[in-house]
Amino acid sequence: QVQLVESGGGLVQAGGSLRLSCAASGRTFSRYAMGWFRQAPGKEREFLAAIMWTGGRINYAASVKGRFTISRDNAKNTVYLQMNSLKPEDTAVYYCAVARKPEWLGTQTRDFGSWGQGTQVTVSS
Repeated sequence: QVQLVESGGGLVQAGGSLRLSCAASGRTFSRYAMGWFRQAPGKEREFLAAIMWTGGRINYAASVKGRFTISRDNAKNTVYLQMNSLKPEDTAVYYCAVARKPEWLGTQTRDFGSWGQGTQVTVSS
């Protein structure tokens, strides 16, 4: 049973930064990508970034490339999302997820299986 627990969300002013964490447990993740998504009210869940646990391959959505950075700590089974220069339109619930297939660095919601419960990020103007 995979368990993902996000943390680090909160309220921040525009231009500020937050770092989200996703602690994974339940099985071995070394061959699976981890991804970050977000969902704003009334909108579809949106891909942000994904990273392989090994090898260093990373994908970013164009909308956050240059502002957001995904990283991992293999020893802690934790993936991070550093978010800088936050904007009010970044307000959403942020989720982490594990890829369905090994060695697959997907960018679609359907590419990912287990999901965390989400953490709220609110950016005030």
